[in-house]
Amino acid sequence: MDPSDLRRKFNRFRILIIGRANAGKTTILQRVCKTRENPEIYNSAGEKIDLAVLMASRERGEHDIENEMVFRNNPGFVFHDSRGFEAGGKPEFEKVKAFIASRSKRRSLSDRIHVIWYCIPMDEDSRSFTAAEVDFFSRCDTGSVPVIVLFTKFDALYDDEFEELTKKGVSRNAAQALAAQHAKEAFVDGPQVKLLYNRKGNQCPPRCHICLPDMDKDGADCGPLIERTAETLDDNTLKQLFVSTQRTTLELCVRYAVER
Repeated sequence: MDPSDLRRKFNRFRILIIGRANAGKTTILQRVCKTRENPEIYNSAGEKIDLAVLMASRERGEHDIENEMVFRNNPGFVFHDSRGFEAGGKPEFEKVKAFIASRSKRRSLSDRIHVIWYCIPMDEDSRSFTAAEVDFFSRCDTGSVPVIVLFTKFDALYDDEFEELTKKGVSRNAAQALAAQHAKEAFVDGPQVKLLYNRKGNQCPPRCHICLPDMDKDGADCGPLIERTAETLDDNTLKQLFVSTQRTTLELCVRYAVER
């Protein structure tokens, strides 16, 4: 199907983003939509929610996962946020499960969730998995909706590798140059990856994961996330919809146009 025809028929690609507070979720969504503006929020009836009303609800601990986040710079992406799920309580977990079960079976393709991005930060205070994260990958069956784990703030691991290298006598300049690659290599067999894929009881492991450093910096590259998401989508219609909606990499559009 031609991309323009596809967008007319299925005009929205819908993503559920899960993660603790301060996991860098909003920053990643801004990078994906190539904007620094905050999203506009709509309720399930399509009515825009006043920001003051929304903030008051959040202060009371209220949050509706059905609310839609849309960035004016790219309204083709619709995001749902599981804010509050990081608390690990049973009610929050059950709400997320019910939302995934309901949204994965909607009749209209535009109303379904198409992929789940699960953000786990790697800054120093957050490297251990929370009970909510363990629970999700143990008991939350997402059916045909692929889950991609985003290890955010991955550049925090560079400092650890820098210190280890300098302790071994490597010069500071050389250690600075080598730290990123060493962190990536060490992470491949690290405890976080083992917990995701090899932990006993993990009945619902993610489809894949990606490491995202420096998303808070100017010029941050979310291209690898876009490419990995496209690769993970099994349905060709969804793949085309995602590729035609994203505006991060023109090369990806050209590649899939040629392959199609």
